[in-house]
Amino acid sequence: MSRNRKWPRLFAYGDLELSVCRCRKVSLICVQTWRDVVELPPSVVGGTGTFPAGLSHMDVVSALDKAGCPWEPYPPLTFGDQRSLVAIPTKANFTFEIPAGEEPVLNVMGLPGNGHDT
Repeated sequence: MSRNRKWPRLFAYGDLELSVCRCRKVSLICVQTWRDVVELPPSVVGGTGTFPAGLSHMDVVSALDKAGCPWEPYPPLTFGDQRSLVAIPTKANFTFEIPAGEEPVLNVMGLPGNGHDT
């Protein structure tokens, strides 16, 4: 990749998105989960690379609790028809869409930028 191209750059494979800065450090990781299945690079996950999507708020909270991972609501992204929470140790953010009359469903999961800016 040429350093003369516009930076930061967004790279994607299936539902995995990586933002990379000029010095080629990953500055943001995001997984889109709003489809029926989530597709990730098979070499990264060691398998087929596809997983069921449509995780409910309760599924995510239960998994975090089972793993002993503390979490809390994330007010800046909780409004209208969406709800958000953050896993405290990693600052991973889980944002849920709330379909009318239904339980919140995971829409996107992302890890925060590392503060690196070149």
